[in-house]
Amino acid sequence: MMAPEHALAVGLGAALRGRGWLCATAESCTGGLVAAAITSISGSSAWFERGFVTYSNEAKVEELGVLPETLAAHGAVSEQVAREMAEGAMRRSHAQCALAVTGVAGPDGGTPDKPVGTVCFGFAASGRKPMTTTRHFPGDRAAVREAAVREALGGLAAIVAAG
Repeated sequence: MMAPEHALAVGLGAALRGRGWLCATAESCTGGLVAAAITSISGSSAWFERGFVTYSNEAKVEELGVLPETLAAHGAVSEQVAREMAEGAMRRSHAQCALAVTGVAGPDGGTPDKPVGTVCFGFAASGRKPMTTTRHFPGDRAAVREAAVREALGGLAAIVAAG
């Protein structure tokens, strides 16, 4: 794992320990890389509850409770689906916060509306309104996935630290 991901995972762990919270992850295009970054940290079992890798639409529905209507209306790569993924990860775990990642890592799958590098993020935390964002990352599949891991870890850490 690259140093930025490690440092971000350490920071997330510190923020979660400070609040006494557990986190969960819901990943599509990153395929478990966020959970891998987290679990590379010794002692992460004290703050990482579980991870969901829901690559297919069916998995998003079955494992996280994403509504088929949301997928049909907005597509898997959308802030609406990212929000439902994050909320579902919280509902189906013992975590107080969760992040979700869904996107087009490439090299195939891009469209004019959602080109390769488009990644949507969802963040949910107890007592807070869910947040979403979309980023467009340059580079090949590996670069897009690495950038998405960094954005996900940093985004959740900022939300946890903000209280």
